[in-house]
Amino acid sequence: MTDSEPTGGADASYADAEARSARLEESLHREPGAHRVLTGDRPTGPLHLGHYFGTLQNRVRLQDLGVDLFVLVADYQTITDRDSPDSLPQDVDSLVADYLAIGIDPSRATIFAHSQVEALNQLFLPFLSLLSVAEIGRNPTVKDEMTASGQSAMSGLMFTYPVHQAADILFCKGTAVPVGKDQLPHLEVTRLVARRFNRKYSPDKPYFPEPDALLSDAPILLGTDGGKMSKSRNNSIPLGATADETAKLISRAKTDSDRTITYDPANRPEVSNLVLLAALCQGRKPEAVAAEIGDGGSGALKRLVTEAVNEYFRDIRTRRADLIADRTHLRDTLLAGNARARDIAHHTLTDVRRLMHTTY
Repeated sequence: MTDSEPTGGADASYADAEARSARLEESLHREPGAHRVLTGDRPTGPLHLGHYFGTLQNRVRLQDLGVDLFVLVADYQTITDRDSPDSLPQDVDSLVADYLAIGIDPSRATIFAHSQVEALNQLFLPFLSLLSVAEIGRNPTVKDEMTASGQSAMSGLMFTYPVHQAADILFCKGTAVPVGKDQLPHLEVTRLVARRFNRKYSPDKPYFPEPDALLSDAPILLGTDGGKMSKSRNNSIPLGATADETAKLISRAKTDSDRTITYDPANRPEVSNLVLLAALCQGRKPEAVAAEIGDGGSGALKRLVTEAVNEYFRDIRTRRADLIADRTHLRDTLLAGNARARDIAHHTLTDVRRLMHTTY
């Protein structure tokens, strides 16, 4: 057995990750200043309500706990499965505006762009040497992403994406990475890279921490077509949508023919998704929302959801509109985050060179 193969199979591996995640959550509350969290998004379109309730809220929570939060604008990752578009600068601005509007504070968090931190990307080469082609190829997440992209051939960048992600996390010595169950294989690659680097180049005193997954139980929202809400599927409700745009998007959301509204995710996923969205915005139990609507039908449900979403996101949208109107501020925020990330990455790369005896 190699150090890349946990005992007990996938179920045991997930149970182990759950246990580590629970201990990590306790540690984050007990000593938040001892942790760095790395998270982020690809600038491939506006963030939506699924992002907000799935990850963005949690980032603000971690920031408010006092954790050192690093938020990656993963612009290099956009070219794993697509061309770099002319709109990329505007897409990056939009992403930074979303972050600031929902409450990420650049005085307490570091927002930075992948392509602007050269030393981070240089870590990719020594990290790549620590894994075999077979180990990278076994990563099920890469295969799933390849299938979803619709491409006929996998680029070398997509194939090695888990190693690049290891550089993203380890350059700042990240200790915690918020992920869902489907992203655990990526994080296991990062843990393996850290373990092998320490064993090979720093055996007396491990240099890189082995980051743990901070597993999320956040709800997964469906899009207006009943599939998973996604930027690429054109089925999402963007954070920056106007009240009228929100109403139009929700009005065409898929439901069913049963007039009585219930919360039954297994048997009525589309209706239950709308009920859940209203409940999240109103801070209520979905069962209570469903009971309130009763036999009002999908029309009453969609009206309630529209009102709840527009009320909840009113202030966020106002802030976002003000931010988009001041692109100089957005760029200054990113430049400051890039500068801090560069300093940290340069220090890490200097240490790595020393440990690898490449300081000539």
